[in-house]
Amino acid sequence: MKFGIIKERKNPPDRRVVFSPEKISQLQKKYPQLEFVVEASDIRIFKDQDYQDLGIPVVQNMEDCDVLLGVKEVPKTALIPNKKYFFFSHTIKKQSYNRDLLKEILAKNIELYDHEVITKENGARLIGFGRYAGLVGAYNGFRLMGQRDQLFDLPKAENLPDLEAMKAALNEIQLPADLKICLTGLGKVAKGAKEILDHLNIKQVTPENYLQQNFAEAVYTQIDVLDYNKRKDGKSGNKKEFFKDPSGYISDFMRFAKVTDYFIAGHFYGDGAPYLFTREDAKKPDFKINLVADVSCDIDGPVASTIRPSTIADPFYAYHPTTEKEVEIGAPNSIAVMAVDNLPCELPKDASEGFGEMFAQHVIPAFVNGDQDGVLERALMTKNGQLTSKYAYLQDFVDGKE
Repeated sequence: MKFGIIKERKNPPDRRVVFSPEKISQLQKKYPQLEFVVEASDIRIFKDQDYQDLGIPVVQNMEDCDVLLGVKEVPKTALIPNKKYFFFSHTIKKQSYNRDLLKEILAKNIELYDHEVITKENGARLIGFGRYAGLVGAYNGFRLMGQRDQLFDLPKAENLPDLEAMKAALNEIQLPADLKICLTGLGKVAKGAKEILDHLNIKQVTPENYLQQNFAEAVYTQIDVLDYNKRKDGKSGNKKEFFKDPSGYISDFMRFAKVTDYFIAGHFYGDGAPYLFTREDAKKPDFKINLVADVSCDIDGPVASTIRPSTIADPFYAYHPTTEKEVEIGAPNSIAVMAVDNLPCELPKDASEGFGEMFAQHVIPAFVNGDQDGVLERALMTKNGQLTSKYAYLQDFVDGKE
């Protein structure tokens, strides 16, 4: 079986790749029955020569590959018919901007395996860039704080060679003594953000102490869904119940918003769940949050100040609760916002190496063991020109009926 590492063609350019040269070299030794080639690229974080130096062929044409591995969506015109493809298609939530892409995948008889649905049997994701989104998101929040308050000047993460350099830059800053930071979520994104907070030696405190005490040093708390949501009837909440049907819950986030300076949104937001804070909440006199790093980046949704995504080139803006409009950063009573929706692109080397480790561990073995754990079967969205049964719910979307 022949695997091809494809060139990323989406704009703005994405320098990430599924496998580093070292990882392919390791895989070829471990699985001699598998063959790997790399499509030439002038934007990839690893140069063509880096692959060639390890004996990995760099080619212009991928027609003879069986499986094609990419990161972001492949443009319709670049899709090769009758191949197996792995990439983030951004279609499983019926994203309208990729409807035509999914139609083209079906028309070209492509077997699409979406990275987002490479999961365990229980639905937990096996691979992704979440940790790196959290790392860069938290870092960018501090960078925004330094700029807005003229405290320090952190370099852009994309201009640094790797994660270690990013952490080294943080070693040079000094935070306000009474800073209070609230981090939502317990998943990979939140763990990445927590890694930055811990690197800065910011003291972690329990949600109860965070709410009730004042501190003479910077502190943070990490909260889960039942910390910031409560049952409407006042009874004790249940996490499984909440995830199954959140309609019986309302947000209890305001109690944190009243004592928080810097909010890092690292949670996963499920459809139908209560918004963390609304535009009306942000207008309240006791709403204290003045800086948000929205790593989850759900637009005009659970975090009211996130009214648009920002970009790596222009990552910051400010939201004014009274006017509900975007204003200049630092405008009186405004909330500074970082809402970049492709954060891992700022750490392409580390993100690629981390992703490749997970893909090599969880996906490649399925090609040699007959998919004994069902990893490929669960991630397969299209086959024989049709949606697979698990993704048949997308048919009306494909047909333009919704």
